[in-house]
Amino acid sequence: MTTTSRYASLSREELATLLPELLLIGQLIDRSGMAWCISAFGREEMAQIAIEEWAGASPLYTRRMQKALRYEGDDVITIFKGLQLDIGAPPQFMDFRYTVHDRWSGEFHLDHCGALMDVEPMGPEYVRSMCHDIEDPTFDATAVATNPQAQVRPIHRPPRMPAGRNPHCAWTVIIDESYPPVTPLAPYYDIEKTRAAVVELAPIDPADAGQADYSGPLVGDLDFLAFSHSALVRMADEVCLQMHLLNLSFVLAVGKRADPPHAAEICRKQLVGIAGISAERIRRALELPTDAVGALRVLELHPLLNPSAYVAASVADGSVTVRPGDAHVDGAWISQCGPDALTPLQALVRGVHPGLDVEVTGTATDWSVRVIEGEDAKEFDEVAVTRFSTGASFEFEHRRSLPITPV
Repeated sequence: MTTTSRYASLSREELATLLPELLLIGQLIDRSGMAWCISAFGREEMAQIAIEEWAGASPLYTRRMQKALRYEGDDVITIFKGLQLDIGAPPQFMDFRYTVHDRWSGEFHLDHCGALMDVEPMGPEYVRSMCHDIEDPTFDATAVATNPQAQVRPIHRPPRMPAGRNPHCAWTVIIDESYPPVTPLAPYYDIEKTRAAVVELAPIDPADAGQADYSGPLVGDLDFLAFSHSALVRMADEVCLQMHLLNLSFVLAVGKRADPPHAAEICRKQLVGIAGISAERIRRALELPTDAVGALRVLELHPLLNPSAYVAASVADGSVTVRPGDAHVDGAWISQCGPDALTPLQALVRGVHPGLDVEVTGTATDWSVRVIEGEDAKEFDEVAVTRFSTGASFEFEHRRSLPITPV
């Protein structure tokens, strides 16, 4: 039996607006978490955490989206479609432009890399960590979900020489049976055992008006409004699962490097930072009110509580009630919230308005939260750190969706 998605209450137009936001929020998880990893472990260890984090999660969620939207395959086109629905490559903020030579050969370049814009001011060593040390194994880890003999290799990449070079980077993607097959990195085998990896979501209704899948041609920019309401609901739920899988992989990587109290503190800081910024972006995108009613709606739609098939919660009588479920078993974000762990929930509602607060009653795994009005509060340091990213204020633009044909 499948659970009704909380996103089903949104209109098709609202979902089409929300999906790019959710993809961008997933990217900002690292902007929230990695600052604390640098502080705790240093730049080089932070890079290793990022490698383990993305390599553990991305092959799993890539295959989930392929199956959900019926574009499973073993070619370059399948890889490119996957990137368009990947929190590692949110549209426009990570502005991937694709070229297809044939099924087994293609290229992409980034006309704009928001992650580079965030890291470049920190200096060339941080740029190398991201664009060399992290990208090399994680691009291959993503491609392995489609074809283990795919290789993603740079044509050029930052540090930018000359300064300000455009496009920011360019890569080839080649599949060749002579290439040694890539195997998943070790964290993958831990993350595939989580409940998030296997949770069942409602199937897409093929009779719903609009595009039910992405089995057709590869397009340069996805027009989310072209998809059916049912497809958009499934995509939103899958994107939230991408975030949970990434976070679980982050928790695993941090836990290998710190004792339990220190690891829990770093993971809590990551959640507080992303909770506040994402609530702010969701409210603004959907033009929700900045009062307690608007904050409750943002909480209902927030990745913290979604998908409903994974995070057991209900909304009624002006409050949200959370119950034990798969997300608690996995130790997902929701397990860091409760009557004795208010800061993530406070950061979330204050992302709607700084004068809002929460009242939480119950036990550590079975509790209810009500949004209340209070005095304007200072922004949490964790949210301020995440706001350092240009993604916090990034604005999407309307683009035409044009098919990409082999050249």
